[in-house]
Amino acid sequence: MEFRHLGRSGLMVSEISYGNWITHGSQVEEDAAFACVRAALDAGITTFDTADVYAGTRAEDVLGRALEGERREGLEIFTKVYWPTGPGRNDRGLSRKHIMESINGSLRRLRTDYVDLYQAHRYDYHTPLEETMEAFADVVHSGKAHYIGVSEWKASQIREAHALARELRIPLVSNQPQYSMLWRVIESEVVPTSEELGVGQIVWSPMAQGVLSGKYLPGQPPPAGSRATDEKSGANFIAKFLTDDVLTRVQQLRPLADQAGLSMAQLAIAWVLQNPNVSSAIIGASRPEQVHDNVKAAGVKLDAGLLKAIDEIVEPVTERDPARTESPAERP
Repeated sequence: MEFRHLGRSGLMVSEISYGNWITHGSQVEEDAAFACVRAALDAGITTFDTADVYAGTRAEDVLGRALEGERREGLEIFTKVYWPTGPGRNDRGLSRKHIMESINGSLRRLRTDYVDLYQAHRYDYHTPLEETMEAFADVVHSGKAHYIGVSEWKASQIREAHALARELRIPLVSNQPQYSMLWRVIESEVVPTSEELGVGQIVWSPMAQGVLSGKYLPGQPPPAGSRATDEKSGANFIAKFLTDDVLTRVQQLRPLADQAGLSMAQLAIAWVLQNPNVSSAIIGASRPEQVHDNVKAAGVKLDAGLLKAIDEIVEPVTERDPARTESPAERP
C-alpha cells in the first residue's frame, strides 16, 4: 500500500481507503462485512470511511465492531453528518444541534473516542454556514475529531468554508466527491480551488458503481444480483451509466487494461489516483477477493499515452445536471 498526505495537512492516508456505503448493515451479511474489513487491513489499508446515515446508522456500528481490537492510532476513521438519521425535524442538516448530537452517536457506534475526519455530507442551504463551522470548531476543540472535511460541495462553498475554518483555527482539509473516468465534474472548478487551498479529494465511486469493471455488457440485462438490479444498492444511481453507448465504450477499455497488466477495476482505480489532488480512492466490497484485486491499483503509474487513449474512448460527464435530486440511498 502507498500513502499520501490528505491535502496539505500532515495526515497520511492510504491511497486506497475502504468504505461501507451500501454493504455493511444492508447488502452483505455481517460475517462477510467483517471478512472484507480484515482483507482491507491485511492489504495495508488504514483509512476507513463511513457515515451516520449508511444503512440507517447500522454501517457505523458494523465498522466499529469490525475494527475493535485494532490499534486505534494506526487507523484513520472518517464519518459524516447531514442526511436524516431520525424522524425529527432536527435529525438532519448541519445545525449546531444535529452536529453535536450526531458526533456523539457516531463515536458511540464506532466504539472510539474520536474520528480522524468529520465531514459535512452535503451543503446545508437552510443553516448559516457560520453556525455549521462554529459547531465543527467545537467538535475539533473538544477532541472528538482531528480534521474537518466536506462532501460534494461546490468550489465557492469550499472556499467560503475554508476561510471560516482558518478564522476558527480548525483544519478543513478534504472534499469527498464522486470521480471516475466517466464522471469528471470536479475537474473544472473544485480541483483547482482545492489545490489552491490545500484541500485533498477523497473520491468515491472510482469504478462508477462497478460499471468500469466491465461486468455490464451492452445489449444485455444486468447480471443477476448486481448493484443495478437492487434498489437498496443504488440502482437508480447507477442507471445513468447503463446505456449501450457507455457500456460499449467501457468494453473498448479492456485492451488498454490488458496492455497495462491490470484488471478493468484496477485500471479505473489507478486512473483516479493519477490526479495529484486525489489523496485517496474509496473502494467497497461484498467479498474479500474484491478487496485483494482492487488494492493492486495502489502505486500504479499510467503513462501519458495510455491516459490519452482512455480519453479518446470515453465521453465523461463534466457538468452536473442541476435538475437532478439526491437521496442518501443514491449518494455516498
